[in-house]
This record gives sequence, structure tokens and C-alpha cells, in this order.
Amino acid sequence: MTIGRVAVLGAGSWGTTFAKVLADAGRSVQLWTRRSSVARAVNSDRMNPDYLPGILLPDGVSATADVEEALRGVDAVVCAVPSQSMRENVAVWRDVLPAGVPVVSLAKGVEIGTGLRMSQVISQVGHIDPGRVVVLSGPNLALEIAEGQATATVMACTVHDTAVAVQLASASSYFKPYTITDVVGTEIAGAGKNIIALSCGMAEGLGLAHNTQASLMTRGLHEIARLGEAMGGTAATFAGLAGIGDLIATCTSPLSRNRSFGMRLANGMTVEQAQAAGSGQVAEGVVSCRSLRNLGIRYGIPMPITQAVFEVCYHNLPPEELVSTLMRADYTPE
Repeated sequence: MTIGRVAVLGAGSWGTTFAKVLADAGRSVQLWTRRSSVARAVNSDRMNPDYLPGILLPDGVSATADVEEALRGVDAVVCAVPSQSMRENVAVWRDVLPAGVPVVSLAKGVEIGTGLRMSQVISQVGHIDPGRVVVLSGPNLALEIAEGQATATVMACTVHDTAVAVQLASASSYFKPYTITDVVGTEIAGAGKNIIALSCGMAEGLGLAHNTQASLMTRGLHEIARLGEAMGGTAATFAGLAGIGDLIATCTSPLSRNRSFGMRLANGMTVEQAQAAGSGQVAEGVVSCRSLRNLGIRYGIPMPITQAVFEVCYHNLPPEELVSTLMRADYTPE
């Protein structure tokens, strides 16, 4: 399977960045955006001023507000919309998605209500064979990648050859993809790390030291991995790029939306105020703490950090009580 032409559906910071990655790897990319103004800016100025200002896009990227035009003649499709809007978008795209091509998910989250992972939503709503759905995850802060800074990532698909095709289509001097077949573990790791980043951001905002944040990261990874394994994922995934790699980047970087959101909560903002201060975008961890908490209950997996973040976001637990709540928990073996 050779991928030459790709449609990227969604022109946010990560969608635009991955379009650049694909073009730098030699692919022809059609970037779909809802707004014609963004498409015009990309085509005329080689820039997405709303989500990636200052980053010049290569000539291999063109943009359109017409989804049928974006999908015409492509060898692969990339879904680059937020997790909680994936269902409604795929339902709209379903009848025009090309048959038989890989469909790549950039979204990291679990759907509220159904508990479905993004690959499941894409497969079920889009009537797409699960073996065609590739999940991309890892330490992938968009701005750093857009600037050409080196990173590694994971392409997860139950059909290994499909993952390899996307791997070869996106590999470049600064973007190093690896392949695995553990889709479940990759998606649970990707959704869970945003929750832990919120807790680390709160700890940072409260002036707590590195020991506290390291403890949150380590124990957070433990509870996410337990859930992932209970759902059918493998332990090795959580020790790799999709697990600890993504967790480190998201919990420690000032570029992390979730970490920054947690800091704003610690500084006294409500969830709504923190959202407004973040250009109106809700950090994925605010949604994921709700959906992963429900999965933890369903599978009988204790998730104390996830529960504590949920209490802050939905039940007005003061952020300063998050750590003390965890410290009062029962003593158990590690």
C-alpha cells in the first residue's frame, strides 16, 4: 500500500501540524477547514494564522472548506477533530469517505456516555473496518513538531501493514514513527495522560515541588495502565512512547494545554474561566476525567487521581485539596 495523497480533516494546531509533517515527507495534502478564511490564508499566505501563527506551510499543503474536494482521490484520511465532536463529524463525512483507505485518528479521548474510544467511534459511525483505522499517539506537542524539532510517535493499528503504510507516508528527518498493534492501550494512554497533566498543572500552580509532580505522574501512569490492561491493552504500551513518552511531554511542557489549564484552576479560576482564558478551548483532560472515571468503575479499577481531578472539575473540590485527598488514601502495596 502506497500513500501519495492525503486529506487532513480539521485545521486546528495538531491537524495543521500533521499536514505539514505529511507534506515534508513528500505527500500531497488537502487540509479541510470549516472556515473559508482559514483556507484562503493557507493557500495565499502559506500559514494558519488562527492555530499556528508564524509557521510557514510547505507547498505540498493546500486547503479547502469543501470536504468533498478535500477527499477527492486521496489514499488516506486523517481525522483531526476534538474527541467529543468526532461522532458528529464522521456521521457527516461517512457517505463521502473513500472506500478501502487508511483512516488515521489524531484525537485523544474517550466518548462521554458511550465510553467508546475514538477508533471505535470512527469504525462504528463511519462503517469502517477496524483494521483500516490507525491511531497516532506519543509525545507530540504540535508547535515543537511544526518548528521541525525531532520527535518520535506511535502508529497503532490491528492490521500491522496498515500502520506501516502510514508510518512510511509520514516519516521525515524530524518525525520518527514506530508501529504497534495495541490500539486499546494506545488510546487509553492518550486519553489518560491529559488527566494526569491537569493534576500536575494544579500542583505546579500551587507551588508544589518536583517530588509531588513526579509522584502524580508515576501513580497516574499506574492507574491508567491498569485500566488499559483490564480493557485488553498490553503493559509494554504504557512503558513506551504512547504511555510514559506522551505523559512526560504533556505533564511538564508549558506548551501543554492540559497542564496550563490545571495551573489556571489552581490560581482560582473556575473551569469556565479557565476555558475562556485558553482561547475558549476546553482541555481534553476535563472531559476525559469523566469518561475514564466511568470506565474505571465499569472495570473495577481504582483510579484515585482521575477521581480527584473529576471532583475538582465537576464537584468544586478546591485544587489545594487534591493532593491532600490522595495522601489520606489507604496505604497499599505499590
